[in-house]
Amino acid sequence: MPLRARTPGYEYMSLDDFEELLADKPAHEKWELIGGRVVRMMVGARWEHARIVQNIARHLGNALDAAGSRCQVFAETFFVKQTEMEAATLPDVMVVCGDLAPGATSTDAPVVIFEVMSAGSEARDRLEKWHVYQKLPSLRHYVLVARDHPALEVFDRENGLWSGLRLLNGADDALSLDALGLSLSLSDIYRGVLDRA
Repeated sequence: MPLRARTPGYEYMSLDDFEELLADKPAHEKWELIGGRVVRMMVGARWEHARIVQNIARHLGNALDAAGSRCQVFAETFFVKQTEMEAATLPDVMVVCGDLAPGATSTDAPVVIFEVMSAGSEARDRLEKWHVYQKLPSLRHYVLVARDHPALEVFDRENGLWSGLRLLNGADDALSLDALGLSLSLSDIYRGVLDRA
């Protein structure tokens, strides 16, 4: 069942049909399924986007390794799939803390998801993807990352309930992720992007 009325001009399908379609996906495209709607995007983002994603993944991975955590970090390559929501998304960065089956290409149990917003993705990240992500029982933090200035919007879930929005601004601020027991500075997230001469 779709999340909302189907918009004419878009292609809709079930998650099962979408998974079959992925076998024919051109290498230069990135496909997602959001509420049963197929979203096709070209591979290749601005370098700033790619650098922010790399920074988040690297610093999170290093912090988790230093803490001896078994949680794993994935960047733009591992699907979040949710059958009831007819969704298969590729978050920019996500953290998974449960065991993964050998050969798995997706999870339905991320603990943290980051999306780096661009002009083309912002509405999808704020509305459509958030509609899907907030229904994932495992998710504890959803982080929207501005690409062109140091700012984060953070949604947190505690005791099964989503709290209000946390806003972080400026390179001196830090993102605390209670579900992982660590924090990440905005200066690390934006290193090499906004501190260039």
